Amino acid sequence: MEFFCYHRDRSGSVALRSELLEEHWSYMDGYAKEMIARGPTLAGDGDVATGSVHVVDLPDPVAARAFAFDEPGYQAGVYRDVLLRRWRNMLGRTMWDFPGGRTGGNRYLVLGLGSGEAADVAVPPDRDELIAYGPLLSDDGATWLGTAALVRAPDPDAARAVLIPDRYAEIEVHNWQFGGRPS
Repeated sequence: MEFFCYHRDRSGSVALRSELLEEHWSYMDGYAKEMIARGPTLAGDGDVATGSVHVVDLPDPVAARAFAFDEPGYQAGVYRDVLLRRWRNMLGRTMWDFPGGRTGGNRYLVLGLGSGEAADVAVPPDRDELIAYGPLLSDDGATWLGTAALVRAPDPDAARAVLIPDRYAEIEVHNWQFGGRPS
């Protein structure tokens, strides 16, 4: 089962986040085989992290909750909240398989929080700009709750356009970059 996890940073937690970076990476190293995508969201200037995205393939919702809430930053109070949902990998690949590579261009997390009938259940036509894409689902996978995408786009408006705007209660767009230990 695939899961989308977004830890949103608590205001004023930048120093604590930095202090725990090695612990965070070590923790994530234990999930390297299960990782589909990962990386920080960033403030408008691109220098300060505002959250942490992880898309993982785990056995069940219990394992996903353990993954999200045992993370060292969460345990230490770096994050203000966690969005954890079942997810379906509509591209069938990891971020490391993205044809555009790790660098070049602007990258965004686009979160469409659902309202009503399922939307954007098919992959958009320009899939070469999609790093990861899929629906957010209830724990049992039966109810559509939104859509999460990692996308390369020229600007936030172009990133937002990957989703049908009037089908969501809210659409968030965050600067994002490929994560993991520096090589």
